[in-house]
Amino acid sequence: MTPQLGDRLKGTVVVIGAGIAGLITAYTLLRDGFEVQVLTRDAEAGGVWSQDRIYPGLFLNNVHGEYRLSPMEMSPLVERSDVRLGGQDLNKYTTAFASTFLKGKIEYGIEVHRIRRGPAGSGWQLEVLNRSTALPETRLYDRLVLCTGGCSAGFVPESLSPSAASAAGFHRIVCHSVDFGRKRAELLASVPEIGLEPSRTIPSIVVVGGGKSAQDICTYLANERRKVTIVCPDFDAFTARPKPLPDFIRKSRLLALLSPHIHLRTGLERFLHTTRLGKKIVNSWWNRLAEDSYRAAGVPADSPLRRAVRPFWHTRVNDEGVPRSNGFHALVSAGKVEVICPARVARYGRDGISVILEDGRSLPASAVVLSTGYRSSWPTIFDEETTKDLGLDPQPVNDTTTHQWKYTTLSNAPPLHPEAKRWSSTLYHGIVPAKHIVHRDLAVNGAVLSPNFGYTTEVTAHWISSYFLGDRFLRLPATSEEALALTEREAAWLRTRYPQIPTALNNSHTSYLAFWSWPQHVDDLLEDMGLPVMRSGGNALTWPLKVVDLKEISSLKEERDKKRAGKKS
Repeated sequence: MTPQLGDRLKGTVVVIGAGIAGLITAYTLLRDGFEVQVLTRDAEAGGVWSQDRIYPGLFLNNVHGEYRLSPMEMSPLVERSDVRLGGQDLNKYTTAFASTFLKGKIEYGIEVHRIRRGPAGSGWQLEVLNRSTALPETRLYDRLVLCTGGCSAGFVPESLSPSAASAAGFHRIVCHSVDFGRKRAELLASVPEIGLEPSRTIPSIVVVGGGKSAQDICTYLANERRKVTIVCPDFDAFTARPKPLPDFIRKSRLLALLSPHIHLRTGLERFLHTTRLGKKIVNSWWNRLAEDSYRAAGVPADSPLRRAVRPFWHTRVNDEGVPRSNGFHALVSAGKVEVICPARVARYGRDGISVILEDGRSLPASAVVLSTGYRSSWPTIFDEETTKDLGLDPQPVNDTTTHQWKYTTLSNAPPLHPEAKRWSSTLYHGIVPAKHIVHRDLAVNGAVLSPNFGYTTEVTAHWISSYFLGDRFLRLPATSEEALALTEREAAWLRTRYPQIPTALNNSHTSYLAFWSWPQHVDDLLEDMGLPVMRSGGNALTWPLKVVDLKEISSLKEERDKKRAGKKS
């Protein structure tokens, strides 16, 4: 017998994390009738965009509207509709969303130390620290949604850790980029400003890594008149234009059309990704996109900035929009940021004032900022037994399961990352551990990498709510074994589509990669719920250029309510 709706709503759902994913998940569950409690260790909403983590010059990859949620417009909180959003902009938006829709539902300053099954084998027992009282507490909840993200805990190689620095006698500031917002005042005070010309006597602040965080930090430091050097094996790719792209290009499905998905829904996608002529068109588009971006940013042909990942094959792609005169690429071209690339920092020098590169070169350093990636937030809050029981830990790649996608655009792929050969994530759709799927009391939101994070997490929140409600219209694997087989297929697809990205290294951030093809991924979730897909509209000729708008999904609750009641939409 199917439980009645009232029975399915009993108990409390705990949402851990108050970033974009946590906010929209809590909002959606509340509207569906659940009792919800949001826990965050921070003093305000925002997650990685909370006040103590942002700093001047920190920009998102998104233009106005691509990091928001349908219940709340960004204007008038954010007026600039055609430029990059800053960290301060998103901080304003998330705190306003929390105070408008979730008043009394968020507990701040609650640090979750351990999660395990409840005493009777059901529900969830949380060991937390209340920062306001400094007292540990034990709490019980019926359902759990993890929205902790994968960018709040930095990955630090042991050879570059503060303890390694101390052992080598390097007693200057060493911090990870996640702590840069908290450390920046101390860092600026520890090193002198440079004059009109860079001083040869002042050692650089060394920034390790070539990703967006590293670039933003270098930009901030250079604009604060500090000498800075970036050391990395390669750089993120980027997109840029002399003037803002029209919405029918920038905010449509066009880029998604030119990126293959695990299945090709339309004839145009099949033509582009399974024929020789289609491959030529796709390759030409992505090559032109990269070259036009370099030209717009004024990057010379012989610049080390051109040693970057290929945008078609990677998720390390930053949307610069219209390049800024005081932006990273301009500062490098002007000689205000020194670049050492390709190179890697191996260790700290025994002289106590330098870092040593892998090729043996010594580089004097006044401080070191490590933009060396992020680690999953889950190992610190789940013990090993619970992690294994839930299937949250990385799983060995199943080499006996072979899946092939005969897409012409996926030929001549880069080599597979060594870790991608060994491990994969086992989150079904990037939302539910396949091993745990029949229990309907645990889900994840925000672990799917998507450039339109607001849209993706909002649709995922509705999927999670239907999953918790036991909606019969939600298409789900019937068993854990079936879910695992489907998840293995998804993992095999990701190894084919993004071979250089090992998803299991940080599966709370990249459990599923819906980067260029995020609209197709969202359509899969909508299809699971039996709801209309490709909601932007258009005919056979115009659909790729129709602007994607959050209004398309603002009625998902009402649509799901009708299906639950057996009414036609």
